[in-house]
This record gives sequence, structure tokens and C-alpha cells, in this order.
Amino acid sequence: MTTLTPVGPHSVQAHVHHRRTRPFAYEFAHRTTMWLVDITDPNSAFPRWLRPLASLRSRDHFTHDRRPLPDKVRTFLDAQDLPWRADRVLMLANARSLGYVFNPLTTYFCFDSTGKLEGVLAEVHNTYGERHCYALPVETRTTSVEKEFYVSPFFAVEGRYDIRTRLDDTAVTVAISLSQSDETVFTASVNGALEPATTLSTLSAVVRNPLPSQRVAALIRWHGIRLWLRRLPVIARRPHQPPEGMA
Repeated sequence: MTTLTPVGPHSVQAHVHHRRTRPFAYEFAHRTTMWLVDITDPNSAFPRWLRPLASLRSRDHFTHDRRPLPDKVRTFLDAQDLPWRADRVLMLANARSLGYVFNPLTTYFCFDSTGKLEGVLAEVHNTYGERHCYALPVETRTTSVEKEFYVSPFFAVEGRYDIRTRLDDTAVTVAISLSQSDETVFTASVNGALEPATTLSTLSAVVRNPLPSQRVAALIRWHGIRLWLRRLPVIARRPHQPPEGMA
């Protein structure tokens, strides 16, 4: 269980890997730039002159209003009757660039005042503009939750996610597997080393990958087209009711 937390904002040169196993095997991997920040000051990583190319905004998470992120996290935790104090919350997310952001998964690591990890929030966005958040206790190494949100048009909203997270002073990992009918049908992971976000390292990260959200959104659509061309059946999207604390 995590008890040591990184100090200050960090960039993460993240490695993303997806693999499906039925009705045929299909996998891909790519790299992207993500940011690990304290939600009390999410833009501390970015000099003001760089924020058109990299910023983290409250309205891109949980609800569309501009309330501070700590207020939104607190509202969600209370609405879900979760006892976490969340004295410190670190968020792993993609940055907004040139007015656009897409975060397939935003992960919130919630710590108490002693630095003990109380739990993790996994906020999922789909390409239809919808949002959902799963609360993950951390008493065991892997947390299981029922799938409740339409993400891929090629998977029904059914089955179980098994989610494992890890954060220490050097690296972060989030690994997810989806089981349907007692078979693992999909796995995904994101992991990368933490680099302290100095002005120079932040500028270097942005120059290396200036449009991360645009690239991720384009890759999702490209792989969707490839799966569709292989005649993978499309599952109709059903209306989504956000969980309490996200409406």
C-alpha cells in the first residue's frame, strides 16, 4: 500500500497498451505525455506562457462547471458515502492543448494526512462526451468493479473490471482487465516514470508531444475503423446516467 507520495508536479512519458482477445486478437501500444499533479494547484507544472499548449482545467473533470477540483472530489466522495478524508489528492491526466482535451482515463490517488493511500478514483471519458467514475478501495492489490459505462462500441456494458494501481516516488501504473462470461476479453495499462516538472523539463515534454489529446483521440478512432473493417459487431450505445456526485 502506498504511503510515500511524490512531492511537486511531475510529467509522465507514459506507455499505453491495449489488447483484446475475442473474437480475434488485436493489440496496440503507443506513448503519450501525462501529468501527475496535486489537485489543489493543477497548473503548477505549467508556466503561464505555456498554458495555451498545456493546462489542466476543472471543467474537464467530473462536472462541466468551474468549481475547484478539490470541491468536486469532495462532492463525489460524499455522494458515494466514501469515508476517505482525501487530505491530499494526486491526479494523473492528459493536459488540454490548443483548446482541446480528451482523457480516456483520469486517475485520482487519495491520501490521508499521514500519506496513507485511502483509495483511488478512476474517471473514464468516452468519445461521446460522457463521463463516469469508479471508486476503487485499496485494501487488496486488485479491485474489482462491475462495468457500468459505455466506452468502446465493440464491448457491451456488462462484465467486471479488475483494476490494479501503483504509485511511488519514481513511477505510476494503472492496469485494467475486463472479464465477460468468466473470460478475460480485454486488458489495458498505462505506466511511466515520474520526472519532476521543472520549467525546462515541462517545455521539453510539451515540445516532444505538443498535441497529446488530439493524437490519442485520433488513434482511438483509427483503431476503431480497423476493427470495424474486420467486421467486429458494433454494440448500440445506451443512455448513461452519471453516478451521484457527477450530475
